[in-house]
Amino acid sequence: MKKQAYNYTVLLEKEEEGGYHAFCPMLKGCHSQGDTFEETIENITEAIELYIESLIADQKPIPQENLIVKPLSVLV
Repeated sequence: MKKQAYNYTVLLEKEEEGGYHAFCPMLKGCHSQGDTFEETIENITEAIELYIESLIADQKPIPQENLIVKPLSVLV
């Protein structure tokens, strides 16, 4: 089976107790974590791969990225 590349935005949050939490907004419920930034990236990548593989196995549509990311500066 030919592999296809998918591109998604992931967000990482630094946890107070250490490590990181990552999630993919386009793939509802697709979250992961890790002790280091690099480990978290590896873990969320694997989580996304498994998520997409399950969609393919269930013959469900694969969401396409439609997020717009815009950093804002707010003066209060």
